[in-house]
Amino acid sequence: MRELVAKINEIEPRRFDGKVAAVNGTLVEAVGPINSLVLGARASATTRAGEIPCEVIGFRDDRALLMPFSPLDGLYAGANIHIDPESGHIRPTQSWLGRVVNAFGEPLDDKGVLPQGLVACPLRGAPPQAHARDRVGPRIDLGVRALNVFTQICRGQRLGVFAGSGVGKSVLMSMLARNAECDVTIIGLIGERGREVKEFIDDVLGEEGLKRSIVVVATSDEPALARRQAAQMTMTLAEYFRDQGNHVLCLMDSVTRFAMAQREIGLAAGEPPTTRGYTPSVFNELPRLLERAGPGCGLNSQGGAITGIFTVLVDGDDHNEPIADAARGILDGHIVMEREIAERGRFPAINVLKSVSRTMPGCLEEGEDEIIRTARKAMADYSNMEELIRLGAYSKGSNPQVDLAIELHQPLEEFLSQRADEVTSLEASFSRLNDILPINKNNPNKGDGEVS
Repeated sequence: MRELVAKINEIEPRRFDGKVAAVNGTLVEAVGPINSLVLGARASATTRAGEIPCEVIGFRDDRALLMPFSPLDGLYAGANIHIDPESGHIRPTQSWLGRVVNAFGEPLDDKGVLPQGLVACPLRGAPPQAHARDRVGPRIDLGVRALNVFTQICRGQRLGVFAGSGVGKSVLMSMLARNAECDVTIIGLIGERGREVKEFIDDVLGEEGLKRSIVVVATSDEPALARRQAAQMTMTLAEYFRDQGNHVLCLMDSVTRFAMAQREIGLAAGEPPTTRGYTPSVFNELPRLLERAGPGCGLNSQGGAITGIFTVLVDGDDHNEPIADAARGILDGHIVMEREIAERGRFPAINVLKSVSRTMPGCLEEGEDEIIRTARKAMADYSNMEELIRLGAYSKGSNPQVDLAIELHQPLEEFLSQRADEVTSLEASFSRLNDILPINKNNPNKGDGEVS
């Protein structure tokens, strides 16, 4: 009865109709009742092949500018448009776990119809108020040695994984999806290759990983609106489970493709291109999306939190390109993956010297800070002298600290290297690193430097 009452209360007694006035590329110009053609309103255009869902993205004179969620094949001038003044929303439930859905919350698997909940959750939800939010919680176990030690993540923190194409960020995300400590995993595959989706679900997540997950998919061939909405759908699902008191791990691959979709929408609406062709709305939408992750607001979230890990595909391996620069300023840390490290065969190809977690060292336990500083210094000393060492221009004994860095280089590389199916706990990560470092840290010439 409660579900019936909720549905009756949401029925719009009025019907709004419009007409297609013009089509320009992927942009549809419509005329109709001005009061119903609000920004963000949903509409469906009637074609000879069926209905095409659209969204109002702007206005020009007395016409509304609409973009479709699917191809415009069969649309003609004067076609009827049915307008829904409300913006998009979904009705998730706990039974959505283990399912694969599209940008509309419709099932993409063969497990039947998705049951609908009582509460409508808006796709374009607002981030929680800053002063009402809880603080980030304790650190979580990620199962990846390099992250467990050098870029620890706390419950409710947001981190970016910055990498070029083919460097291994998707594999790193798959390791986190399987091994990270959480109650629920929400995975958004935004603009992914269609071939990789089933491989990710079957080979990476597997049956056990999928049980605690929902996968949202919008492949690269889908329209820009669908790709943007898939990212919003991912955050809405994460918010729903957070408000049930769960610790949610939200993985999104990638934020850059969300920004590209928003750029396409902005250009179609007539926005001027600014930095590298990105429109102003891109830099307005990025924080609105990313700020939705994080701790909840006290009693409203029942102690739940969203730990967000977002990949950023850097253009041409330029880590200072506009989207990477904007995301780095919004997030609570960044993991930098480099092509040079991947080319020499060390995976995950994380450059720990350039990676930062803004909750460190506050989340460290006693003695861990000294272990991390010792390891970082050894890696930094080797990096500074790497060219001379390779050329044979460095003489052993010239600098005890560099001698130690050379001795520890290979064991540290082996520590940072990890197979995709390998899992190392937080405690085991520190124990293994501690065994690599010299026992007497005051005398850098002592210590065997071997991996235990």
